[in-house]
Amino acid sequence: MTSPLVDGYRALVIGASGAIGQAWLQLLEQDIRCGTAIGLSRTGEPALVLEDEDSLCAAAASVADQGPFHLVLDATGALVIDGRGPEKRLDELDGAALLRAMQVNAIGPALLLKHFVPLLASGERVVWAKLSARVGSIADNRKGGWYGYRASKAALNMLLQTAAIEIARRRPLAVVAALQPGTVRSRLSHAFVGDDALDPQVSARQMLAALDTLSATGRAHFIDYRGQSIPW
Repeated sequence: MTSPLVDGYRALVIGASGAIGQAWLQLLEQDIRCGTAIGLSRTGEPALVLEDEDSLCAAAASVADQGPFHLVLDATGALVIDGRGPEKRLDELDGAALLRAMQVNAIGPALLLKHFVPLLASGERVVWAKLSARVGSIADNRKGGWYGYRASKAALNMLLQTAAIEIARRRPLAVVAALQPGTVRSRLSHAFVGDDALDPQVSARQMLAALDTLSATGRAHFIDYRGQSIPW
């Protein structure tokens, strides 16, 4: 069975300058049950830069006295990095670009877990949710291509699953989730989406609703914005 977050729950949005991060923060600020909603981003103060662990540590320290937090939403990630989009063929692979994809989409979010999980509340329902992607599913890969993005999101999913097992030992009521937001209009995806792409507010609202349905199982969930499970 699921249980709601406590009244007056404290929420943190990491990557709050992006389309979905902004939408999440706005929705939380409008939620009368949310006591505190804080946004952190690369453009904020202090700046949170995924590639700079010192900045992640400093950002965590800057909000520690406003916790403990019941809901952490990590909206970081990138599809186009340093001007390079996803590779379609093996002959387009570049070692440095692959490393950058891992750094931004997997390593950075793992270090966020390292520095921010200690700020989660204990003895209460807490939720850590991270934007992932359906293309990070190994079982669901039927088209190929997008090597670096796929691999970095698959690595992210494994890191989340491993962290979920550890988090549950001290916080058995914790929910950890990898989220597929759907095809959303944003800076990240604008070159790759059609006219039927979701508005960020729609995706963000549906993901929050989906998170409310998840139970603490000691394992991570991998779901889409409608709450449907995705194979790892």
